Amino acid sequence: MAAALIWIPLLAGLLAGLRGTKAQQTTLHPLVGRIFVHTLDHETFLHLPEHVAIPPAIPVTYHAHLQGHPDLPRWLRYTQRSPHHPGFLYGTPTLEDRGRQVIEVTAYNRDSFDTTRQRLVLLIGDPEGPLLPYQAEFLVRSHDVEEVLPSTPASRFLIALGGLWEPGAFQLLNITSALDRGGRVPLPIEGRKEGVYIKVGSASPFSTCLKMVASPDSHARCAQGQPPLLSCYDTLAPHFRVDWCNVSLVDKLVPEPADEVPTPGDGILEHDPFFCPPTEATARDFLTDALVTLLVPLLVALLLTLLLAYIMCCRREGRLKRDLATSDIQMVHHCTIRGNTEELRQMAASREVPRPLSTLPMFNVRTGERLPPQVDSAQVPLILDQH
Repeated sequence: MAAALIWIPLLAGLLAGLRGTKAQQTTLHPLVGRIFVHTLDHETFLHLPEHVAIPPAIPVTYHAHLQGHPDLPRWLRYTQRSPHHPGFLYGTPTLEDRGRQVIEVTAYNRDSFDTTRQRLVLLIGDPEGPLLPYQAEFLVRSHDVEEVLPSTPASRFLIALGGLWEPGAFQLLNITSALDRGGRVPLPIEGRKEGVYIKVGSASPFSTCLKMVASPDSHARCAQGQPPLLSCYDTLAPHFRVDWCNVSLVDKLVPEPADEVPTPGDGILEHDPFFCPPTEATARDFLTDALVTLLVPLLVALLLTLLLAYIMCCRREGRLKRDLATSDIQMVHHCTIRGNTEELRQMAASREVPRPLSTLPMFNVRTGERLPPQVDSAQVPLILDQH
């Protein structure tokens, strides 16, 4: 009974959680080649009563993915600065992305741990209106990507761009964070931003001012660290700080040169008078080369060995020649030293031979008298190692 009472609240909480995670469905219509921005705000996912104001301090995070896949489509990106800020799904679909795509978004309330799901049905179609063959991309260093995604800053950018471009219908084509294009994360200093690339399209040709900015002379000045040439007033400043050294202009009316496709051949080389490989290899005997390679070093080593043996063994002077070339006094001195050495060796080997007087202790040279030793020194060997 107690176990049943425990399971009843758990089941009730599970059913309430399932009702809270019931997915809502919203249909959106992105256009090919046009920027698509969808805001994920807290009001849509919290489901508070109408008379209750939404506290701004509630942290909510989002997770979005393509239905049946763990990630978003290749053309769609997601960003959120912090749980207290709204999230954004943005991107520009291409011709290959036309059709129906379903994006599932799950919101997590970090205070109550509630989850809410929403299903976004994207019906991607072709754009309407005039073509936009003239496209320009600007690097704005004074903003982050989530600061430009709302409609108000984007509209302000297009209005300010009208002073630099000929009047026409401007449309945003793409917005990309500078971090996604290889930029670095800025230092945590006030005023430092990540930067954002804004791509704009128009049916009007480029103005002279923009052409001068993208000219080779301006690129050369940028390479030297100087500001580029700008013949008109910068109407984007001071709200948008544009890096004029990173402005690119694309004219879709100019056909791009087709890449040369290599034609596969049959694999047989054509006749070339400078390349005539032999059709057949002639037979060749390598016995002579092997013998020369092995025998010549052996013969040289043998000759060197014989020459060294002759010098070491056959060129000795000999004992007789040495004795004849030595003086008699030197020979007598050598023989005397050798004889004395032999005598000392014999005396050391036999203790019965009387020791010379010069080796006896307390010997008086003038009188020849000697005192009896305190110790029988005759028994002490001359060489202590022989004891």
